[in-house]
Amino acid sequence: MRVLIMGDVVARPGRVAVMERIQDLREQHEIDFAVMNAENVAGGFSITPQLADQLFAAGIDVMTSGNHIFDKREVIPYIEKQTRLLRPANYPKGTPGKGVWTGTVKGARVAVINLIGRVFMHAVDDPFRAADDALSSLPAEVKIRIVDMHAEATSEKAAMGHFLDGRVSSVTGSHTHVQTADERILPKGTAFITDIGMTGSHAGVIGMETLDVIKRFTSVIHKRAEHSTGDVRINAVIIDIDEETGRANSIQRLSLPHKS
Repeated sequence: MRVLIMGDVVARPGRVAVMERIQDLREQHEIDFAVMNAENVAGGFSITPQLADQLFAAGIDVMTSGNHIFDKREVIPYIEKQTRLLRPANYPKGTPGKGVWTGTVKGARVAVINLIGRVFMHAVDDPFRAADDALSSLPAEVKIRIVDMHAEATSEKAAMGHFLDGRVSSVTGSHTHVQTADERILPKGTAFITDIGMTGSHAGVIGMETLDVIKRFTSVIHKRAEHSTGDVRINAVIIDIDEETGRANSIQRLSLPHKS
């Protein structure tokens, strides 16, 4: 099975790029299953039900998220019903939504697990224990297991990769909006990259207007930054997975310019 995973899709430039390119990418690369991180879709902060529906209709199969998922209150009733939009599995018990999706793709059973880190981030439940719990809940026939580790620290993401090596098909990092060049297959067959990067405008600072971000660093007066425009790129990985074993055969990193 060939899986496309997109890093954080940021604001209008990112979501337009996805909507305009996803079908071409699916056809060009013979993609069977497409995943993206959706926590920055609505102006850089969370996602709305309308935008989620548009992205699903465009060709995204499952969306993961992270620390901004509940910045838009209207997402709460939506995520309770729409099982293809995930929030981190290690959020506290009782949090709306689910952290694991399972389904059938071209006859193969697939799971997507959404985790969030704790280093330099808000306090949440242990992602390593949550990963164990998620895996123990999966039926044995679910061989293809895709993990989004939404975390700040490189070390925490790398540790999760090795912790899950041989038990999942892939561990791909998100959150920093900066694509890393360390994609590889770990010793026991799990595809890994520290961070897939960002789909959106690379003209500013991690998707936001340069001057707005600089002002946050140079002033005690903080305001929410606006998203930047220009130099739109799609950051993603393509992973080939053996459907019988669930092991990854290859991982390819993509950084594609987008022009509307």
